[in-house]
Amino acid sequence: MAVDAAVSAAVDDAHRREWAFVLAATVRITADIDEAEECVQHAYATALTSWSHSGIPDRPGAWLTTVARRRAIDLGRRRQALHRSLPLLVERWSDTEPSVQGHEGVRDDRLRLIFTCCHPALSRPAQVALTLRLVCGLTTAEVARGFLVSESTMAARITRAKKKIAQAHIAYRTPPVSERMARVDAVLGVVHLVFTTGHTAPSGSDLVRSDLIERASDLARMLRQLLPDDPQVAGLLALFVLTDIRRSTRSTEDGTLVLLEDQDRSQWDRDAIAEGVALVHEALGPRPPGRFALMAAIAAVHAEAPTFKETDWAQIVSLYDLLLVSWPSPVVALNRAVAVGLADGPAAGLEALGPLAEEPRLACYPYLAAARADFLRRLGRTAEARLFYDEALMLTENGAEREFLAGRLRQLDR
Repeated sequence: MAVDAAVSAAVDDAHRREWAFVLAATVRITADIDEAEECVQHAYATALTSWSHSGIPDRPGAWLTTVARRRAIDLGRRRQALHRSLPLLVERWSDTEPSVQGHEGVRDDRLRLIFTCCHPALSRPAQVALTLRLVCGLTTAEVARGFLVSESTMAARITRAKKKIAQAHIAYRTPPVSERMARVDAVLGVVHLVFTTGHTAPSGSDLVRSDLIERASDLARMLRQLLPDDPQVAGLLALFVLTDIRRSTRSTEDGTLVLLEDQDRSQWDRDAIAEGVALVHEALGPRPPGRFALMAAIAAVHAEAPTFKETDWAQIVSLYDLLLVSWPSPVVALNRAVAVGLADGPAAGLEALGPLAEEPRLACYPYLAAARADFLRRLGRTAEARLFYDEALMLTENGAEREFLAGRLRQLDR
């Protein structure tokens, strides 16, 4: 029987918006992530047929949660003793545990799920994989494609992560206040990595992975709903909003990369810029400001500049100075050096890049070679520029970026 298009669209929308809520609520019953996933998948499959007859419910998430939890209870009854199958990873619900309130004033388990996926006992690749699989609802194959590994490799990574949770007795709960700040930073780091991987795909022909950008943005908005008073969450969401306004202008219809200085700023969403700037002001409230607040502030300077030439590069350099204190990183130092070159000229930029040539963590980072090549090109030092463009091209795997660098080399040859 064919599925009604409206029903199919409603189920797809509920999958994107409600998956984490439904899964987290079902884990409470099953106390087993794998079994909860099976129950939730059953609920979504049931919705495709049931909603065609009974109509799309007013609250799809609540409907799906009810069906998934009933399925979980039924499976438990068939086993006759639910407690015999409980893995060590889950602690039973205790009324003494602090609650997390959702927008409807009900207990919201999604934060528990996110904190479990991003527990510091897990490696960063495992945290990312579990977050995309369990919180975003991506299939194992979709997660594998996002990070350029085989499906079997990703399946093994996810399985190992779940086993590590069980073996380490990691509780399915929101951490106490004393641990929460450190854990929130891990969560935000994972979500930021998903976004940056989508913003410029590590390889392939496309510059952008829109699916990863949208998943990361959804996660950031979910965290904003669950932790509305956290300035770092506000900063992360601001960074995503202000960065993503440029997505449609970063390449042409045929996929050709367009530099920031050549992008059509009239296409940037002014309402999104206003939202992002308001979030930046909120995120910058605490002192000292966190790294995501500072990164968002830099994005805001770019977003509010009427033209590339009118960008306040001196302010951007100052913000990078603060960011280096908050988050010492060779990549941040590289970005600061580029900003110096745009504020004070290419010679100053080259001088700022100089010390980074000995940084081992940037040895295979193509953007260092590309930045040196660009400043040398602007100074008319063509032979040297060609060498660094060649190096950048050798290190770059993204097809759109490779074509851009090859184009620069052709220009130098002419």
